[in-house]
Amino acid sequence: MIPPASSSVRRIAALLTGILALVSAAGCGDPTGSRSAGGEVTSITALDYYTDEPEHAQWGGMLTECGRTAGVEVRHTSVPGASLVPKVLQQASSRTLPDLLMLDNPDLQQIARTGALTPLDDYGIDSSGFSEGILSAGTYQGSVYGLAPAVSTVALFYNEDMLAEAGVAVPRTWDELKAAAAALTRPGRYGMAVDANPTFEGTWQFLPFLWSNGGDERQLDTPQAAQALQLWVDLVNSGSMSRSVLNWTQADVHDQFVAGRTAMMINGPWRIPALNQEGNPHWGVAPVPVPRLGQTPVTPLGGEVWTVPKGASRARQEKAAQVLACLNTPANMLTAAEQHFTVPSRTAVAARYAEEVPSMGAFARSVEAARSRTGELGAAWPKAATGIYTAVQSALTGERTPEEALRHAQRIATAG
Repeated sequence: MIPPASSSVRRIAALLTGILALVSAAGCGDPTGSRSAGGEVTSITALDYYTDEPEHAQWGGMLTECGRTAGVEVRHTSVPGASLVPKVLQQASSRTLPDLLMLDNPDLQQIARTGALTPLDDYGIDSSGFSEGILSAGTYQGSVYGLAPAVSTVALFYNEDMLAEAGVAVPRTWDELKAAAAALTRPGRYGMAVDANPTFEGTWQFLPFLWSNGGDERQLDTPQAAQALQLWVDLVNSGSMSRSVLNWTQADVHDQFVAGRTAMMINGPWRIPALNQEGNPHWGVAPVPVPRLGQTPVTPLGGEVWTVPKGASRARQEKAAQVLACLNTPANMLTAAEQHFTVPSRTAVAARYAEEVPSMGAFARSVEAARSRTGELGAAWPKAATGIYTAVQSALTGERTPEEALRHAQRIATAG
C-alpha cells in the first residue's frame, strides 16, 4: 500500500547519517536468548507495520507456519507504519535489528544504503518469475535485498449504474476520460475524483498520468509532464472534478464514491472489501486511462518487501532467509493476495489469480508494467516526490501554470 505522508523524511535522513558506520560493526552474541543449549537457533524475531486486525493476525499466522517449515518459532511484532523506519534506524544504531524485517518498498533503498540489510543471493533464495518492476522494488545497487509476496497498484473504479444511465462507456484514453467525466457530472455529483493532497499519496496518484505520457521523475519540467498535469487542471477547471481533491486522501475519495458524489475514482484494490459490502454501488474497475488508444498504463508499484537484516549470527540470518523464501512460495503468494486484495508477485501466479478473481484483473494486468518509485532515483526519490505533489497543488489552485509548477518541482527535486 502507498506509504503515509512525508512528515518524517527529514528526521529519517538525519538518523541515516549517524548510523552508516555503526551498522557495519554489528556486535557479537545472541541478545534474544533464542539458541538452545547446543547452539541451535530455536526462534527468530520479525517486525512489520501491520498493527490492525485482521492483517496483524493474518501475517502472524503465515509467519508461524513458515517458521514451522524452517524449524523455528517466529516472534512477530508490529509497530505503526509511521514509526517503522525510525525504529529500524534506531535498532540499527543499537545493534538490535529483528531477524526478519518488512519494509514498504520505497523505504528499502534508504535502509539498504546504511548496510543494515543482507543480499538475498547470499542465501540462494529464488527470485525468478518476478516482473522487472517488482524485482527492482527490492533491489539496491544491483543486489536483491527484499522480495514481496504480493503487490498493489491503482486503477479506475466506476459506478456501473451511473455510466449506464448517462450512456457513457468506460474511458480508455485521456480524451475519453474528460468526455465521460463531463457527461457524468450532475448537481451534487462530480464525474471524476483523485487524491491530489500534498503528501506522497498525492504523488502516487499522479504517477500513472506522468509515467504513461512518457514523463520522468529524473526531469520533471518536460512537455510530457506538463501535459499530464494539464489533464488534472482541465478536469478541475471544467467542473468535472472537485477542487476539494487538493485535500482528499484516498480514503476520502473512496467515501465520495460510495456516497454517490463521484462517478469514477482512481484508487487501489484495498478498497474492494468495503465496496463489496451490501448497499454499496454496483461498481467496475478498469486500467487507468492512457494518453492514446493502444498504450499500456504505467502505474506505481505498492506493497511491502521482506528483508533479512545484518545480525550477530549467520545461523539466525539463514533461518530468517528460509522463512522469507517460504513467504514467497506460490501458495503463500496466493494466500496473501486473497487475504489482502493484492496481486501475487510472480507473473504466472498473478495470471492464475486474475482468472479466479475477476475484480482483480485490471490490477493484475497493470502490475505487469508497474514501476517501482525508487527505480530511477533510489534514495533520492523523496525529494522528487515532494516536488511532484507541490507542483500538483500549485497548478490545481491556479497559483502556477503546469509548466511553471513543474519547473519549481524540478528545483525542489535537485536541491542540495
